[in-house]
Amino acid sequence: MTHDDEAAAVRRIWSQLGLPGIIDVHTHFMPKSVLDKVWNYFDSAGPMVGRSWPITYRTDEAHRLDTLRAFGVRRFTSLVYPHKPQMAEWLNQWAAEFARQAPDCLATATFYPEPGAADYVDAAIRAGARVFKAHIQVGDYDPNDPLLDEVWGAIEDSGIPVVIHCGSGPQPGRFTGPDPIRRLLRRHPRLALIIAHMGMPEYGDFLDICLNSSAVHLDTTMAFTAFVDELMPFPAGERPRLRAAAERIVFGSDFPNIPYGYRDALTALAAVPGIDDAWLAGVLHDNAARLFAIALPSG
Repeated sequence: MTHDDEAAAVRRIWSQLGLPGIIDVHTHFMPKSVLDKVWNYFDSAGPMVGRSWPITYRTDEAHRLDTLRAFGVRRFTSLVYPHKPQMAEWLNQWAAEFARQAPDCLATATFYPEPGAADYVDAAIRAGARVFKAHIQVGDYDPNDPLLDEVWGAIEDSGIPVVIHCGSGPQPGRFTGPDPIRRLLRRHPRLALIIAHMGMPEYGDFLDICLNSSAVHLDTTMAFTAFVDELMPFPAGERPRLRAAAERIVFGSDFPNIPYGYRDALTALAAVPGIDDAWLAGVLHDNAARLFAIALPSG
């Protein structure tokens, strides 16, 4: 399928739902040196990946931006995340400049449990960050680390959502799983967490967390696709609860780091038994538009 054919197929899916486009809360734009290392890690099927993982959209930054826009993605993120100290602040500076150059990107920031984290998180909030990214698996840290107490407090007070990879897929980490998140939310119950990958593979536990908290959302990143269903399928018994959580499920793709086409993520969602067009329209656009206060296009 050519680029134009793929773009037309993607646009057909959302336009048939009467939507103005897609809001994708889980996309990655990073400094080239960092993204190259991420791609090399996927190429080597490193231990946090654990399987062959070809990168479908391995193109330069400008082409990747054009691709998302051709798909009709109205807003997206530049999810950056550190794996060591003294990295997050630099990533925040890069991401802020990226968002200035690409205003359809929701300005993104991140953090790491280290001295000074509260200061650069406060600076990011004041500079206009719209979303934060936390990666418990890659960062290998406890979200309840005392070095993050002020960070979580500031983010909670700001109401800015946090896309957080905290489930144990594709490989478990020392601090992944639902229990650290339950402890975090007991201390910060107003945190607007967006649980990446539907909490894969602890889908049921994270659905519990979502349904028991008015501020927690789930993102669909890679869930329901054939690639994930091979090893970590979404349990059939949990499908009815997808409707109960309908207004707090948002679309994520993991673009560009996905081992299949963007359209496949959409068709996989549309094929989930028991969901309807209203559910799909909410997930692909309306729920995130409400969460991030994104207005409909004028005219």
